[in-house]
Amino acid sequence: DDASANANAQGMADRLASDLGVNVNLYDVSSEGMIIQALRFGNADIGFMEGGPAWIGWKQYGLSVLAVETTTMEGATHYNASAWVLNGSDIANAHLDGDDSTDPFALMTGKTSCHTGWLKSAGMLMPMGYLIKNGYVTAVGDNTDVNSLRTTIDNHFDGSASNGNPASIPDSGALYSGYSGAIECLSEGYGDVAFAKGDDFSTVEKYCGDDNASENEDWCLPMDQYVQLPSFGQSPSHPVMYNPELLDIHTRNAILNAMLSWNDEMWIENYPMGGQNYTGCYNMVTHQVADIPMNQCGGEILSSVTSKGYGLKAGNSQNHLASYSDLLGSVPGLSEYYHSSDKYGITDAETSEQE
Repeated sequence: DDASANANAQGMADRLASDLGVNVNLYDVSSEGMIIQALRFGNADIGFMEGGPAWIGWKQYGLSVLAVETTTMEGATHYNASAWVLNGSDIANAHLDGDDSTDPFALMTGKTSCHTGWLKSAGMLMPMGYLIKNGYVTAVGDNTDVNSLRTTIDNHFDGSASNGNPASIPDSGALYSGYSGAIECLSEGYGDVAFAKGDDFSTVEKYCGDDNASENEDWCLPMDQYVQLPSFGQSPSHPVMYNPELLDIHTRNAILNAMLSWNDEMWIENYPMGGQNYTGCYNMVTHQVADIPMNQCGGEILSSVTSKGYGLKAGNSQNHLASYSDLLGSVPGLSEYYHSSDKYGITDAETSEQE
């Protein structure tokens, strides 16, 4: 709830103040757009953001990545967006035949696509950005209106024109929605290609890869029936952003080092060590226990203010956002949609920050 979120954020602010030796205040925002504008106009020094608005902040407003969330215990900061097809299909054959002249992406015209939902990252924006950017798909309609993307998809992936099915773009909770739904759409034969996650975060592996078949989804085919095409690109974890024109290098390095040190801390209660029991903030490197409030302990901060609760790594805009930016920038009308009040409210936030 809001009270808990505010308490968690205040704990982070208090800890930063202690680590840096300066006053640290919270700046209240109600949208991702307000975070962008607060950083632009100097009302905030750092902001935790999602990938989409971070892309806008970087490309259009000059913001930079300071740190990035890790999304697994192993420290991953990206996942790959990929297309999946069934083994034996013409698309799969073109990928597996070792012949560079047979292009699997060129064979998607007129096929039926399975998307995770409308304007979803790996399930729509990244594959469509890739296909449009590389000339496989021609965008149609108003290039400032993101709704033209639906028409573009329907025109290109219209299997009904060849005795197939129209593209699957499900509403949330509807049949074939989400990552599992996209693979189910492919597995049950409704669609010819599913857009989901690949490689280390394979959607197929997640839902169909258990050695005990009873643990897999009922609709799963044997794993060797699924073929992953080359990745479209990387979707980034949530970054911590700042304005390089307003935050000097000494200050941002101090902030970064303080935040990274939180990865080494965990809260313990009655923990036996050296013949005594300790309660407090335990540093796993120094083996010291700090007597500070629980909400100021690094592990507690990271579990509450990051989206996955694992940790942070140092990052930069080029490495973290470039692949994603390259694809999203090719989707007609997406920037305008992100600026609108229908999504992140970036334009409205600019007015309020300047007042």
